[in-house]
Amino acid sequence: MKEKMNILRQMVDESSYIVFFGGAGVSTESGIKDYRSVDGLYSQRFAYPPETMLSHSFYVSHTEEFYDFYRSKMLAPDAQPNAAHLKLAEWERQGKLKAVITQNIDNLHQKAGSVEVLELHGSAYRNHCQRCGAFYGIERMVESRGVPRCSCGGVIKPDVVLYEEGLDEDVIARAIHHIRQADMLIIGGTSLVVYPAAGLVRYFRGDKLVVINKGETGAAVDAALTIDGPIGQVLGGL
Repeated sequence: MKEKMNILRQMVDESSYIVFFGGAGVSTESGIKDYRSVDGLYSQRFAYPPETMLSHSFYVSHTEEFYDFYRSKMLAPDAQPNAAHLKLAEWERQGKLKAVITQNIDNLHQKAGSVEVLELHGSAYRNHCQRCGAFYGIERMVESRGVPRCSCGGVIKPDVVLYEEGLDEDVIARAIHHIRQADMLIIGGTSLVVYPAAGLVRYFRGDKLVVINKGETGAAVDAALTIDGPIGQVLGGL
């Protein structure tokens, strides 16, 4: 591990356009459960599979049940950034890191101070009335009961990408731009099994591709360096 850490440190020192691509594993050290690990969200038992309860069709047909699940399992307003979030924000302030591309909806990168954060799956911190478009923060969703409604009577929907919904084309375009320009791409805390997000890696043209994740992932994307471990512990050790 020490040798790999030294290689990672050297790669970072030699890079001027770092892009970070992160998944649920980036937030587990902040107390937020991931999805596909042994004790992750998708391993728990619910009345319906989580993939179903987080789908657009379920939102439409079982709206109240959707919000009960969403409030209890998807919101973590008290979570705080961990060492990974803080290190990435530090690199951005130094001008080395140009963008964070995340599959998470928890706003922890912004809390840590990152500015160029591309949220592929949206954010739990942005919510809008489907009738009048009024904006609501996460507090309104946490405090709500049943189906959250705007003062106009419309349903307040979180700006998160549900199953069966498409990703934001502008966010995808910006992510592709950054990955193409990067001289170093760090993939962290993701198993790279969720598409189309995982397919973005193929746009990387550099030779410093690093995977930091608990479990094997690096071989699938021909990484130059693979570190098996918690992302916060690894980045915090640099």
